[in-house]
Amino acid sequence: MGDDDKKEVTGNDGEGVDPWQGSSVVDKEKEAASSKPPVSSAKPDLTDENWERDVLNRLAFATLNEQRRSRRWNVFFKALAFIYVGAVIMIAINPFGSGPGGISGDKHTAVIEITGAIGANTEASADNIVGGLRKAFEDKNTAAVILRINSPGGSPVQAGYVYDEIKRLRGLHPKTKLYAVIVDICASGGYYIAAAADEIYADKASIVGSIGVLMNGFGFVEAMKKVGVERRLITAGKHKGVMDPFSPVKKEELKHVKGMLNSIHQQFINVVKDGRKEKLKEKEFPEMFSGLFWNGEQGVKMGLVDDLGNTSKVARDVIKVERIVDFTVREKLLDRFAEKFGAGFAKVLSATIGVESLGLE
Repeated sequence: MGDDDKKEVTGNDGEGVDPWQGSSVVDKEKEAASSKPPVSSAKPDLTDENWERDVLNRLAFATLNEQRRSRRWNVFFKALAFIYVGAVIMIAINPFGSGPGGISGDKHTAVIEITGAIGANTEASADNIVGGLRKAFEDKNTAAVILRINSPGGSPVQAGYVYDEIKRLRGLHPKTKLYAVIVDICASGGYYIAAAADEIYADKASIVGSIGVLMNGFGFVEAMKKVGVERRLITAGKHKGVMDPFSPVKKEELKHVKGMLNSIHQQFINVVKDGRKEKLKEKEFPEMFSGLFWNGEQGVKMGLVDDLGNTSKVARDVIKVERIVDFTVREKLLDRFAEKFGAGFAKVLSATIGVESLGLE
């Protein structure tokens, strides 16, 4: 090949051209330069004489953005807390929804819960139970009433109040039947109330019975003698210190207390016999009123329970109305809070001014 053949091929402007691709070398260099990633705007240009100001601006904007995000989340959680508290207050003001029991116009089975110890200052007080019973019986859409009982007993006075009110309401509403459904336990005062029902249902493992009365306490007389402590009890009235745990038991006082307990026990027995009537198999089970208790299966055999079943079964198969509405009167959350707050405030105040509580015993 001659020298002429060795000459570099040139383009129209005289610049070098790739003989294989036919494109300008300079064009390729420009392409390579244009394909390089641009300088990110997120990084400050340290070659710029104002880079320090640029960094400060970036930091300031980042802080503002973080504050905005923080405020948004703060507002969100506050709104969520507000909604939650509002819902709790609405439930506390009216736990049943619209109207008593949250009732619409359909027939329903009314349920009143008796849970825990029966006493004047408990959730299962006569006032609460009777309040729910009255609302349930007076509602025109109530097909029948169920007392769902899960109680070891309690005050015979409170149980007596409920028993008498059930009898009165059944007399006023003879077409509305009342059923007692035993959950885990229905003993003593709980069964006192259940005896007023038309029928009693229980689970085969439920505890039922304990038809008796007790008064318990402790005696520390011998312990005081060993320690060398002298009891100084001053009373006005011969028997004012009856059953004092730090004094010896007097026979006449013990006889008086036993007589009183026997009288209350007989009242209990009479209530059960009046409520259960011929259903009781007392002759076959002479220990029925001894204070012992039995399971639900045994209770059916003894006549203390009519049949085995739970609330849903009674509503579905016995009452024939599956829709259940809860008429239980429960302590409102606001009342509970106010009571605890008031008690705590009084305690702090008395401790601050040095005044102890006074009372008569």
